[in-house]
Amino acid sequence: MATPRAGLRFFAQARQTFARTFKRHQTTAGVNAAAIDGAAAPKPSFWNSEIGPKTVHFWAPVMKWGVVAAGASDFLRPAEKLSLTQNMALLATGSIWTRWCFVIRPKNMLLAGVNFCLFLVGLVQTSRIFLYRKEVEGSTGAAFSSMWATIKGDGKKVEAKAKEEAKEVESKVGA
Repeated sequence: MATPRAGLRFFAQARQTFARTFKRHQTTAGVNAAAIDGAAAPKPSFWNSEIGPKTVHFWAPVMKWGVVAAGASDFLRPAEKLSLTQNMALLATGSIWTRWCFVIRPKNMLLAGVNFCLFLVGLVQTSRIFLYRKEVEGSTGAAFSSMWATIKGDGKKVEAKAKEEAKEVESKVGA
């Protein structure tokens, strides 16, 4: 009769030992022990920070450097072969998102840096296009007119293509 009792005690003790060994660390709603004791809380390491490598706030800017590198690789191309709309998009994207990086929480300086570089790439390339057009057209006003015509023409092409795609989708849905 004593054997079942001994076996139950063994499993109860084993369960308690297992639970103590593999118990997860529990904290009080993000407050660490130093803060509870009244001492200054240590800063988290970069690895565990809000913008560390465990978060999207780190990897998105790292991947965006590829866009900056692609834009910068066009520095070697002649200005007549550069796309005005593409480089205006880089310029606008870089300026808008650089500002936004200072508004969002957590402030992400890595993202702000990559967006500022994207803005600079777009600015340099757009300036190269403008200077090329100024040289070809002969005046600043003619260069701006030529650039504006390019932007409007590209916009009309996109609009026409979107209307064509919409009609195609409507015909498939309606059929």
